[in-house]
Amino acid sequence: MKFDVQYLSFFVIKVESKEGQTDKSYKHYQTMDGYEYLDSDIKKFLDGEFTRISKRKVEKNPNTEQSPTKIGRFIVEPGHELTSNPNFNMLVRLRTVDDKDDYKNACDDLVRIYLDTSSVRGGALIIVQAALTTHPEDPFIFVLKCDFENKIARISEKNLVREIEMAISARNMKSIQYPYMPEEGLFEEWELKIHQSSHARYFEEFLKFITYEQSIPEIVNEHVMEFVQTYVENKWPDASHEERHQEERELELWAASDKRTLQEKWEPDQVVEAASRIVDIKPEIEIKFKLGDTYIKGFLADYGNKIHLTKLRDGYAVVIEGDAFTFDKSYSPVELLQPESFRSVAERLLQSQNEELHEEDDQ
Repeated sequence: MKFDVQYLSFFVIKVESKEGQTDKSYKHYQTMDGYEYLDSDIKKFLDGEFTRISKRKVEKNPNTEQSPTKIGRFIVEPGHELTSNPNFNMLVRLRTVDDKDDYKNACDDLVRIYLDTSSVRGGALIIVQAALTTHPEDPFIFVLKCDFENKIARISEKNLVREIEMAISARNMKSIQYPYMPEEGLFEEWELKIHQSSHARYFEEFLKFITYEQSIPEIVNEHVMEFVQTYVENKWPDASHEERHQEERELELWAASDKRTLQEKWEPDQVVEAASRIVDIKPEIEIKFKLGDTYIKGFLADYGNKIHLTKLRDGYAVVIEGDAFTFDKSYSPVELLQPESFRSVAERLLQSQNEELHEEDDQ
């Protein structure tokens, strides 16, 4: 996969705080066409970045809520065309321009809009029109942001080191790619790909008319709450029932808690049914929890099949089924174990439980 740069504009953004006020400004350094780019130093800086951005893995439904790479889709009201979206028009203008001065003017407009984002930081903003060598008539727009790096120095014989002002690096480069290319040569004009590893989501603030698919945790949470609401409505059809109000309050507190405990409200078959519907969305959805000091991680699809939760004495136990054990590099005597039968372990645990009950009765 190789790209040919057709136009590139380079801007520097400065953000200064004075007496509680934030002063944001930008300076245009240079706009170049494809021939000028070939002989420029920035070609060495960006070499390979367009391919890296295009090949960066992304899922429409990320596995985490704070995924750095996302697919965005232009928001269009029912009955309206894609051209009614301002973000689409801005990117299409950059994508279709074929004059150096016109390209610079279009980039100027983008930078001014970008500067209005509240969390913008100083750095270099590079806007590139580039096309695959195999598809020269279908260019991409790459918006690249490199924040200024602190404490970057070059070695100097006279001063040992000399600090470099306004230093940038491609290592933590943030990017927008339009259109999104799910596979080489396939273009999705309704979608773009963004990558920003920092917590500041200013690309999302900058592109105000773009929507993003829910992450897997968000989808799971939404479905679980739907199941919970259905459970409450079926158990207490009368919305004015006091027990229903109490249950809803308890479940609301449970849903809002960062560290949740086992609620002991649903039967196992109800949990299996709810889990199966969620697994239909994505089979690889994980289940993670902690029992005592032990962390357990598996697939939600295995609940009720290979992962079993049970009560034992005044606490709980987890039974996990599998074909084989694997251990890490450090040795453990457990690795030499000849396992007992499940029946033997279960009987011993039950016997221990009965002995504790007898001791309590004697007291």
